[in-house]
Order: sequence, then C-alpha cells, then structure tokens
Amino acid sequence: MSIDMEQFKATFIEESLEGLDIMESVLLEMQPGEADAEEVDNIFRAAHSIKGGSATFGFSDISNFTHVVETLLDQIRAGEREVTQEAINLFLSSVDCIRDMLAGAQEGFDINFEQVAEVKAGLDRMLGSAPEAAVPAEAGPETQEDTPAASGWKIIFKPFPDMLRSGNDVVRLFRELADMGEMDAVVDLEGLPALADMEPEEACLNWGVTLSGAVSREQIDEVFEWVEGDCELSITAIGGDEAVLVETPVESVTEAAAANPTPVQAAPATRERRTSNDRRQGDRRKSRSSSENSSIRVGIDKVDALINLVGELVITQSMLGQLGEDFSMDKVERLKDGLAELERNTRELQENVMSIRMLPISFAFNRFPRMVHDLCGKLEKKIELKMSGEQTELDKTVMEKIGDPLVHLVRNAVDHGIETPDKRLAAGKSETGTVHLNAYHQGGNILIEISDDGAGLNRERILAKAIERGLANSGDNLSDAEIFDFLFQPGFSTADVVSDVSGRGVGMDVVKRNITALGGAIDVESRPGNGSTFTIRLPLTLAILDGQLVRVGEQTFIIPLVSIIESLQVEPVRVNAIAGSAELYKLRDDYLPIIRLYDAFGLKPDSTNLEDGLLVVVEGHGQQAGLLVDDLLAQQQVVIKSLETNFKKVVGISGATILGDGTVALIVDIGGIIELSHNGSKRANSAAA
Repeated sequence: MSIDMEQFKATFIEESLEGLDIMESVLLEMQPGEADAEEVDNIFRAAHSIKGGSATFGFSDISNFTHVVETLLDQIRAGEREVTQEAINLFLSSVDCIRDMLAGAQEGFDINFEQVAEVKAGLDRMLGSAPEAAVPAEAGPETQEDTPAASGWKIIFKPFPDMLRSGNDVVRLFRELADMGEMDAVVDLEGLPALADMEPEEACLNWGVTLSGAVSREQIDEVFEWVEGDCELSITAIGGDEAVLVETPVESVTEAAAANPTPVQAAPATRERRTSNDRRQGDRRKSRSSSENSSIRVGIDKVDALINLVGELVITQSMLGQLGEDFSMDKVERLKDGLAELERNTRELQENVMSIRMLPISFAFNRFPRMVHDLCGKLEKKIELKMSGEQTELDKTVMEKIGDPLVHLVRNAVDHGIETPDKRLAAGKSETGTVHLNAYHQGGNILIEISDDGAGLNRERILAKAIERGLANSGDNLSDAEIFDFLFQPGFSTADVVSDVSGRGVGMDVVKRNITALGGAIDVESRPGNGSTFTIRLPLTLAILDGQLVRVGEQTFIIPLVSIIESLQVEPVRVNAIAGSAELYKLRDDYLPIIRLYDAFGLKPDSTNLEDGLLVVVEGHGQQAGLLVDDLLAQQQVVIKSLETNFKKVVGISGATILGDGTVALIVDIGGIIELSHNGSKRANSAAA
C-alpha cells in the first residue's frame, strides 16, 4: 500500500504556520528581561516541532534555520541567556523568514534568501556572543547526566500497542540513535503473537539497546521525545544511575532479550521524524485564516450532529419510500407528516452544514498585533491595539475576502488617524493612542468596527480636495457622510507626503469595491479631535439568504429580508414628483425615492399606476428607497448562485437562485439598484437642465 506523503506535508505546513502564529503572539507580549517560563516553553515547542517536521519532509533550509532559533530559545529557557529587545526583534524576523520559507515550500515560489541569510547571520552572531546570564559553576546531578557518558547508555524501549498508529516508526528512532554512535539493539520476541492473530499496525516487540560513544543524555531524550506517552522507556548511563523518562513502571526486557538474541541492523543514517497524533493535537492553536487555507477544522460535536441528522433523513426517506410503493388517498395525512419531517430535517441539516463554515473572526484579527507593532516602530508612534468580539463567527469565504480591506483600514488608522506622541500630549491626550477592532452580530449581518482616538477626519480638507478634483462644486451643501464618501474614490488622498505606508490614494477604493462585492457596505463617522470609526456591514454568509419573493410582470425577483424595512400600499397623495421625472414618497417625516423595478429592468408590469402596486421600503449602503413591485409572494431561504461566474455581471443584481418549480429568480442588489437609480436621476436632471 502506497502512502501519499503530500497529505502529511500539507498538514505539517498548516500546523507549522499555526506554531508560528503562537510564537509571534507570545513574542509581541514579551518584555525585555521578563521571560515567563511557560511562554518560552510554548515558543520553544513550536520551533522544535517545525525543525523536526521540516527535516522529515526534506526541507533542510527550514530545518537548519530553525535549529539556530531553537538553540537560542533553549538557552533562554535554561536561564543561560536573558531576553533582550534585540532578541525579541530577531525572533520576530525569524518568524517572518520561516513563514516565507513554508509558503515557498507549499506554493513553489522563490524565497528571499538574502533576507533569510541576513536574519540567520544575526542569529549566529547572537549565538556566538557570550550568554548574558552566567551558568552556575557547580553542576547538579541533572547537568552531569547531560554530559557525554564515558562508556555509553543502556536503553530499554517498550512501545505501547497503538504507537505505530500514531505515525511513529521504530526504524526511524533507531536510525537517529545509529547516527550518534555505535548502536547494538536486541529484540524481545516474547510478546509476538501467532501469525493468524497478528495485527500489522500493532506494536508487539520490545528492545534492549546499547549505545556507545560521545552521546549526551539530551540527544537521546530528543530522539524519544516524539514517542513520549506512547511507550515505556528507561535510559541508564552505563556505570551510572537509572533515569526513567516516563513515569510508568518499566518491565526489564534484558533477560528476555538474552533468551532471544535477534540483532537488529541499523538502517542508513537519516534525519526523519514524525510527531505523534497526541503531540499534534496538543500543540494545535488558533491560526489566521487566509486564502491559501483549503481546509476547515470541525469540532467532533458538529460532526456527530451531522451524522445524527443524516440518520434522521434516512429514516424519513425510508418512510416516504414505503408510502410511495402502495399509495392510496387514506395515506395523505401520513404523507404530509413525512414531508413536514423531511422539511424539518433538511432545514436542520442546512443549518449544521452552514455552521461548519463559520469561523471566529479572530482568524482575521490575529494578523494585526504584529502589523501595528511594526508600524509603530516605523512611524515612531505609541499605539495600543484593542480587540473585542473575536469569537463572533463569520463564514470562511467572507472572512478570506475581508482580510485585505481590514489591513488597509487599520494601516490608515495607524498612519493618518493616530497622532505622534508630542502632538497628542500637546492636545491634552495620552501619548499612547488606541486603535480598536470590534465585531458583533446585528440582525442577519456582522458589523466590524475599526475605530481610533486620533485627530479625526479633516472635513474641510477632504471637501477642498474633492472640489479640486472636480468631484464636487464649491456651492454644494454636502453632508458629512457624502464628504467622507469621497475617501473611497480612486486615487483620492489628502496626505502631504507619500510613504511606503500610505499616501498614494491606492487602497480605499479597493476597500469599498471588495466590501460591496460581498454584498456589504461601509460607513464612516468622525469626531474632530477625538478620532474616527469605519463600520463594515457584511452578510454572515455568501451561500444562503432569507429572501422575500416579489413579482414584477411575469418575472420573480428576490429581495434579501435583512434589507427590507416594511411594505405598504401606495397612497397617491404622498407621492411627489420633482424635476427630471424623479418621484419621492413621503413616509412619516422622510422622503424616499421611488424605484420602479419594471423601469430598472426593462419589464412590462401589470400596471404603471403607483396605486396599483406595492412599495417595498428597503435600505442599502446607508440609503433608503421604495421599490415598486406588482405583488408580494412567499418568503423562503434561497441558495445563492453567482451570476457573474455563470453569465456576466449585471448592475442591480447580486446573484440568482433556482426556485422549487425549477425556474430561475434573480436576487436584487439593494445598494446597486439604489445607486443605479440615483445615477439615472442625475442624468435626467442634467438632460432637463
């Protein structure tokens, strides 16, 4: 049976990236001179796992680089070296290098070896320097034990039956030992079952090993670290005292080995290792979501729920199948009950499947502590990053596409929003600014807020720039929202100096375009002298939505329920016409533009009289409007199909779906249809003028 190593390689890279996230988050919290033992252990374990795994899969560059990092961390862990700011910065740069090398190994693109060599040279220089903390002159018993033994070591190794199933291999362990010195292994066949009772994946042999040469106890510990918890093990220095690694009673196999002296020849030396499943499961942590990730981790409770629901569906299908074999009218009630049961099970199955794709938004937030840390050093600012609502769940597809817009907004908050420490002190503020990322659910949407306590947006400056570029006229009476919307125009920037952080006017138009493509919207609020808040409103999922079916002529359209405020019969006395054929409807104290859907989509309606139709009041992109339709139909959940992928992009339409009768219904893009109507009114006004 051949084994596809690519699947293991993909798992190794994914888990290594998670380990790097752990290293980075711990390093960002670490202060010079303060080395918490548990934190250092977490970093060391991550580096150690990456080093071992990369050697297994032949990534020698990664293994050699990480070995130096691991050595420095081990000195810090042993108290031989203090934590300095230089060391923290160097470790952070090392995280970047390893991450790039892993990405290169995964995607096959070229790596910046100059940067890797530069960082490794810094690590080597630090490793070659004298440790900051003196090593005690008197070595205790444990220190003496780690020195090479004069005559070698005696090892008794007894694997548990399930050790091989966890991915470990005795031959690989012995290869490691044979690479260190002269090794002699004797196998104990006492536990070997009859051939008919033998399980190929079950370990049933024990070994007695003698290892001679200048080998330290630490080297042997490192080899057997990968099977810790999967075996009984004792290591005794020849002529010394026994030291048991695992606190499990060890039965000596020496006598049995002598009775069955079957030597084991060591295979050629090679550096191959694989972590056990227990270790992999123990070291798993949160990781950032990115477009490169093609897998989702699912809790066993969700899998169990799916299995139970599939079982319910099978039972319901069996019941309906029996009814269909010999159906008669007296079975109609049972048929209705079966169909109702099928509907309930299908809805629950759909909800559970959708929940699998939901991930906490912390996967997207996790990149920002490092980014803010680096920008603060570059811009000479002091900024505290606060994050709340990290466990708010969002569809994986939405999260992957919102990553870049969030990066742009956070960079702008750091660069344009927060002032330098001297300016903040002069304004009576703390010299440390605050950038706050917050996420929460509201209705069928998720709201993400990026706020800062900086100087706020300069309304007059933005308006002047807009007038200069011909986006507005000097006599226009514009609201704050309309002025701030100029920020999302292509190439719009108020920065005096162009830097590698911002100032080229590139990014904010992309932010809005990406958010709009997700069916979302972005709002801006600013408080002069007190900061700004950018609020992103997104649908929870791009796959399914609750919709209101409406009819326009012979066509059926779907309006997202989350966009609908109310529906009403048109009263002609509340309708006002203005220049350019635009119509407004007075609803309480507001005037809403009326959008005749049959005009927007070129359809023939039942009637062109407003009082014969229904007005659906909707909101999109922060604006309200009334959509005129002929009739309201049912409400139902619909599966969204991309119109752009299967046909082409249509303004005012966000997608399509297939209804129960097999017909196709288009899903109205509320923000797009309002903008389309608004632009049409502008053109009509220009023509009338």
